[in-house]
Amino acid sequence: MTVSVPPDVPGAPARDEAPSTVSAAEVLLLASVFVIAACGLVYELSAGALASYLLGDSVLQFSTIIGAYLAAMGVGSWLSRFIDRQLVAQFLRIELLVGVVGGTLPAALFIAHSSLPVAAQAPFLVLLYALVVLVGVLVGLEIPLVMRILKRHFQARYGLKDLVSQVLTFDYLGALVVALAFPLLLVPHLGLIRTGFFFGLLNAGVAVWALWLFRRSLRHWRAHALACAAVVVTLLAGLAGAERLTTWAEDRFYGETILLRETSAYQRVVVTRSRAGIRLFLNGNLQFHSRDEYRYHEALVHPAMAAQGAPRKVLVLGGGDGMAAREILKYPSVQQVTLVELDPQMTRLFATQPLLTALNHGSLTDPRLKVVNEDAFGWLAAHDRPEDVYDVIVIDFPDPTNFALGKLYTTTFYTLVDQHLAADGYAVVQTTSPLVARKSFWTVAATLEAVGLTTTPYHADVPSFGEWGFILASHRPWHPPAALPPGLRFLTLSGLPALFDFPPDMARVPAEPNRLSTQGLVHTFEEEWGQVHQP
Repeated sequence: MTVSVPPDVPGAPARDEAPSTVSAAEVLLLASVFVIAACGLVYELSAGALASYLLGDSVLQFSTIIGAYLAAMGVGSWLSRFIDRQLVAQFLRIELLVGVVGGTLPAALFIAHSSLPVAAQAPFLVLLYALVVLVGVLVGLEIPLVMRILKRHFQARYGLKDLVSQVLTFDYLGALVVALAFPLLLVPHLGLIRTGFFFGLLNAGVAVWALWLFRRSLRHWRAHALACAAVVVTLLAGLAGAERLTTWAEDRFYGETILLRETSAYQRVVVTRSRAGIRLFLNGNLQFHSRDEYRYHEALVHPAMAAQGAPRKVLVLGGGDGMAAREILKYPSVQQVTLVELDPQMTRLFATQPLLTALNHGSLTDPRLKVVNEDAFGWLAAHDRPEDVYDVIVIDFPDPTNFALGKLYTTTFYTLVDQHLAADGYAVVQTTSPLVARKSFWTVAATLEAVGLTTTPYHADVPSFGEWGFILASHRPWHPPAALPPGLRFLTLSGLPALFDFPPDMARVPAEPNRLSTQGLVHTFEEEWGQVHQP
């Protein structure tokens, strides 16, 4: 319940200082802090995820986005000191602005990235950081204004200590809930664009609540109501059209017919088709092209499998597309293949979609293969029984573009691999391009050697990727195999020696082992591949 406040007169409270209300109003004002905190964190996470999706997983980009956002929030908090009158009206306007700018941020960035030329990263980065800073400043204004409104509205109940305690409790709780929900629920089920519009509507909902609560004391109530209605309608329209917008943006970005697009808790999965064949993209990064993936997977698997002689137990780490497993299952001696892939959506797609199972020959449903959807690092650490030893271990992870992937290229991880490798077995690691990322390639070799493994590096030409590298690791020297499985399209016994010859521009360079505590490989990789994308 509220009672009327007379117009502003000398000595009277400001118009936005609402009278005493029932405690439900107080609770809902505090609940709005929870919503504000949740929305603010979503916009920050969305910007970071989009930089990862659209520009590649870059630790530098994600860190600078968080830093810029937090700094902008600090600027917003400082600017709040200059807002003294009509606090509710100003708060209402800020909520609508945050809802519009933050809610449309993912959609705007998708559209901009799809519309700009591939080489024109500078304009996109300017837009990205401009939006991040703008949203950060607006979010930084919110909490100080809420605290001041609460202080004026319930000044009899709140001292400064209680006020700060109450507001920050709801603020941090909102951040906690979203931090958990964003990767587990929001992105997998709504996608980034829908998530943005949805939380923009929540910000607009806070504005509508303030409009109703202070309806008898706000000046220009009708104008505020029209503004709220316009923002809500805009964001609802965006939410309804999010799927079409995503489709349009991805169609422009990939330039091919998109057969499948899904968002998991870990990545955006897109499968495209053209006259040249089928391509798989994870977070916008090409993983294989059907016209030449056989070159990559034959080179990855057969030098280790054939040299072992008669492998019975094989472990595949990564490789959720089932292509490496397809090559492994060509050996009659194989009795058991364990495939450890973090993303269950990947293995489900490549086990059930006819177009994709045709590429991997149904390997993921072969009775000899067991799929484990866990983090490879944790799985290896947990499985230290004597029977958890393998004749061949195939390590087919994405490149170390961030620390989450970089940990899978460290001495700590390779020590675990060593513990699971049979005395006469071989492990093989896909190891980026020794031509483009030369130091990164030899860093992986140095890391494997640091845990006591013997390394045998080699490379192969895969047209979709260029010159690509691999490293065999074992407890004994590698010797060329006496035979290869029939029906291979790329590898031959006579052609194998050429793969192990490194010309001067790919020859070994000094490199330090990659350790979990420092992960220097991530920085080296980013620097080397970043030079390739510079105009």
